Amino acid sequence: MKRILTTLGLTFALAGNAWTAQAADNSRLDDVIKSGKLRICMTGDYKPFTFYKPDQTFEGIDVDLGQSLAASLGVQAQFVKTTWTTLTNDFLSSCDIAMGGVSVTLERARKASFSASHMVDGKAAIARCADVAKFQSLEMIDRPATRAIVNPGGTNERFARTHYKQAQLLMHPDNVTIFQQIIDGKADIMVTDASETLWQAKQHPQLCSINPDRPLQFSEKAFMLPRGDVAFKEYVDIWMHLLKATGGYEQIFNHWLK
Repeated sequence: MKRILTTLGLTFALAGNAWTAQAADNSRLDDVIKSGKLRICMTGDYKPFTFYKPDQTFEGIDVDLGQSLAASLGVQAQFVKTTWTTLTNDFLSSCDIAMGGVSVTLERARKASFSASHMVDGKAAIARCADVAKFQSLEMIDRPATRAIVNPGGTNERFARTHYKQAQLLMHPDNVTIFQQIIDGKADIMVTDASETLWQAKQHPQLCSINPDRPLQFSEKAFMLPRGDVAFKEYVDIWMHLLKATGGYEQIFNHWLK
């Protein structure tokens, strides 16, 4: 019996090694290098991570990071515009990696893998500065008189539908102009990632980020990767580790948020 178990264990070990070798041989990492391009899905509507400009080019933190990753591979970065609603499906069909302030969620993890998280970034509220005292907690936000605006398809909508029981939920399809709706008095508040509230408050003096250091919900930023591709994930994680260790990540981050 012991000999049988030993034989079975060796068989499974060899099968596992064969699967690992096969996975390494079929890695997207090799495909990217052979093709000479890294296809990067991003929405282009989430400053400071990604913004699609009128000249049809992208800019932002994750655009710079994507170009850095591509350069490390010796290939060109090719940015593919998507939306939050179609992000996962577009990534699966058309891209090698998804970037642009992507939050790690269990829903996304059912269909794709993620790199190691490179940023902790919980949900925070942003409102007109004159109204900050009115929205100091989720309980104070979720009241019948509150007009809470949100963009569809991502974690912001998921947060709103989960936590708002009384507040009026206003859907606005354009995440670039959504903050102007608050400034113009057409909405009262938005809950989004703390980093975005800080960025938007910097761009619009009329708006204030509310307690970004005490987020309403924990979340992390990472890059969406093909599921089961160990070699590609290891490469992306090593690249990010070295970028942070040598100061490159901080330099990119500070360029956009400081």
